[in-house]
Amino acid sequence: MNDTKASLRLPLFLAVVVLLGLVWSGIGPYDRLTWFLEVVPVLVAVPLLVWTARSFPLTPLAYVLIAVHALILMYGGHYTYALTPFGDWMQDVFGFTRNHYDRIGHLMQGFGPAIIARELLLRTSPLRPGKWLFALVTLSILGVSASYEFTEWWAAIAGGDAAGAFLGTQGDVWDTQWDMFLAGCGAIVAQAVLSRVHDRQLLRLQPSLRSKWEPARERGRRAGVSESARRTSAHAPVAPAVNQTTAPGRGRP
Repeated sequence: MNDTKASLRLPLFLAVVVLLGLVWSGIGPYDRLTWFLEVVPVLVAVPLLVWTARSFPLTPLAYVLIAVHALILMYGGHYTYALTPFGDWMQDVFGFTRNHYDRIGHLMQGFGPAIIARELLLRTSPLRPGKWLFALVTLSILGVSASYEFTEWWAAIAGGDAAGAFLGTQGDVWDTQWDMFLAGCGAIVAQAVLSRVHDRQLLRLQPSLRSKWEPARERGRRAGVSESARRTSAHAPVAPAVNQTTAPGRGRP
């Protein structure tokens, strides 16, 4: 019981932080429609995570990355990505020609979700840590990023000029390509930098996954021993039953 309470302490703290950020971002945003479109992922993710907190808890790393991503989205939604004070500060300090806060958002769109995708694949599929997992996570994030760009396209068609703040291209004709490229970079960097920490937390959360980190030779040896034991058991001679019934009229000596 105490372990359960301790494991829920961090998610509950992060949920409070995110909800406070959501309230702040919704007070007097620059554009209400843009704010809503930007925070939709938060409005969907928070109830889902609360619902699955006991039945399918995530690692602390995953929860922290989700919270950071949510804060980035809400900050951008409050000001619009093209007008964030932090982006303006970067523009002044580094001499950028535009507000690059949206680049941070799309980098995080790959960084955080990559760890979540990695966790789901390791826990719910036969995949093991390695090249295939790395590639599938990266490609999945690129697919999600492309789908998000489709959403922006449809929003632009439906909203016309009103959706301009949501798109946030700021006159960059390659903005869509940059967004997907940065999401892919975020996915690659997250896996390269955080995999070991993530692995340790996964094993603490779900010890039954330990066999996935065993070397192939060890897995083969264990499988061979198990198969040999099974065959030996199947072909072992069966001892004849001993009739211990005493014949009538004859007693034991």
